[in-house]
Amino acid sequence: MATQLQSVYKKNSMQTASPGELTLMLYNGCLKFIKQANKAIEENNVEARSHSIQRAQDIIRELMVTLKMDSEASENMMRLYDFILNRLIEANVKNDVKALHDAEELVIQFRDMWKEVIQLDRKERHGEGGKA
Repeated sequence: MATQLQSVYKKNSMQTASPGELTLMLYNGCLKFIKQANKAIEENNVEARSHSIQRAQDIIRELMVTLKMDSEASENMMRLYDFILNRLIEANVKNDVKALHDAEELVIQFRDMWKEVIQLDRKERHGEGGKA
């Protein structure tokens, strides 16, 4: 029952989230899969590592596909996404914790920056109360 309720909650959250909140969810999901992959590497679980890293790669690819390429900033973001994707691939192929950590650090930076952008936007639109 609890799992079913969580599933309904997640579905409703995604359907009612703004584009900015969806992007934040993607970053958080990517970080969740990177953490799972790291744990799988520690446990020498090749199947779980591969599955988790592939899920993180899917999220980065989604961010790449949806990125509007209309400025120098978006071109720089695309290069960083490409770097993250390559580090994830390397982490998976070589069982490389350092490559996984490199990817994680950049995703954390993107996530934290995006969270700040959402908070600033909410403050602008709704006053001081906006928290992401």
